[in-house]
Formats: sequence, structure tokens, C-alpha cells
Amino acid sequence: MAVTSTYTVKGMTCSHCVNAVTEELEGLPGVAGVQVDLGSGAVTVTSEAPLSQDAVRGAVDEAGYELADA
Repeated sequence: MAVTSTYTVKGMTCSHCVNAVTEELEGLPGVAGVQVDLGSGAVTVTSEAPLSQDAVRGAVDEAGYELADA
């Protein structure tokens, strides 16, 4: 069963930002899809199982952005 989680990413300002965050998150094991709303900074991740907050934060950091605290 798929799990969908939404996070807020700070610092994204353009389509390059969206692509960088999407690429890093899609690289996490079990991730089936990523949707990014540039205007709000909302990032919705669909995965096969729940992802750890640390894994998501690490991927966002690797892309050069910051995961907002929940």
C-alpha cells in the first residue's frame, strides 16, 4: 500500500529548484513519485513504505534546500 507524505521545503524559487529536489527525493529507496508546488514549497512524496524524516531531510539538504520543521 502506498504512503503519501507532504513536507515543506524552504528556499525553492524556480523550476531548477523543483527539479533538484525532485531528483534527490526520487533517488530514495521506495519512492514512487514526487510532486512539488513551487508557490507554497509543499512537496508530496508517494512511497511504498513510510520514509524516515532523516532520509527526507538528507535528500533535501543534498539538493541544496532546507526541510521546514513540521
